Amino acid sequence: MRKAAIIGVGQTPVGEHWDASIRMIAADAVHAALEDAGLKSVDALYVGNAYGASFSSQSQLGALIADYSGLGGVETFTVEAGDASGGAALRTGYLAVASGAVETALVLGVEKSTDTVSTAHTRARNVSLDADYEAVQGATLTALAALVMRRYMHEYGVDLSAFENFSINAHANGGKNANAMYRNQIKPGAFARAPMISEPVSLFDSAPDADGAAAVIITSGERAGDLVPRPVEILGSAAASDTLALAERADLLDLSAVRASVYRAFQQAGVTHRDIDLFELHDAFTILSALTLEAAGFAERGQGWKLAKDGQIGLAGELPLCTFGGLKSRGNPVGATGVYQAVEAALQLRGAAGANQVADARIALIQNIGGFGSTAITHILSV
Repeated sequence: MRKAAIIGVGQTPVGEHWDASIRMIAADAVHAALEDAGLKSVDALYVGNAYGASFSSQSQLGALIADYSGLGGVETFTVEAGDASGGAALRTGYLAVASGAVETALVLGVEKSTDTVSTAHTRARNVSLDADYEAVQGATLTALAALVMRRYMHEYGVDLSAFENFSINAHANGGKNANAMYRNQIKPGAFARAPMISEPVSLFDSAPDADGAAAVIITSGERAGDLVPRPVEILGSAAASDTLALAERADLLDLSAVRASVYRAFQQAGVTHRDIDLFELHDAFTILSALTLEAAGFAERGQGWKLAKDGQIGLAGELPLCTFGGLKSRGNPVGATGVYQAVEAALQLRGAAGANQVADARIALIQNIGGFGSTAITHILSV
């Protein structure tokens, strides 16, 4: 396998884009990434999207977006892994370039969540759950997160306030990000008083679905240095899976796919936990953040919440998390999330993160999750 590096990034603001279609916001991100890399064309376009068919009544996004963006004729297709679709597309682009099959690939994550609302939105979302044993019974991802959170609180004797600093940190960082959907600050104590969605998951706990598109351009390491002054190398890329249905798991509080994908990425990259300067994790719910930190090896079981409680996850902390606001404050562009993470990590490593900059950032860990840990895709980026 040869080296592969990110040489261009582009993104749209995350929000409710009522005046634009899915192809339009996709093209905006594509053109921004091409301009950033100083390119006019690429050899392949890989699209990460979870719910185009159910949200926007549109499949075949690869051909649609390639044509609309002026890249007609390139190799292109859509990659789907639920909410981990963006990470899956990123891994697809990495593998295509690293294997030598493709010289330059554009990886796009896009979702148009606001094309459906209310109960129709929930039904469209539920296709990522186990249709026979979860969705048909009325389960939603939020309800499943609530079940796991309640079990965690019982098992480890923690109350709801233990999780609030994950959301406080996300909004503190998102408030500095012009592309974030929610830039308001959350005051200490407000988390536990927020309206409940599925107890104990509240309005201030879960990440809001939104529209958005993000893109990165990947080329060979040998070529990257000739094209841009500061390419971002992809040191590691790994994916793992767990059962789709929560009821099939031996341990509800162990995200085995997270643990396996992090371990494989670390082995590939030749780095350790001490080398990581920032972690863009999948904070769809605060309980998912705590369990991710534990499974990824940054905290002992039952102790993941303490990193947030002790103030270690801020921009100047020991392990900065969600440095541009994460899903919670930036907003959750669903199938595009994994590519937004790559864009944000690349900006950090370039030293181009502005007010969100982590000092002396050189190695970033990013992880995109589908379902409640059913799919975990991990990448390690470096300059």
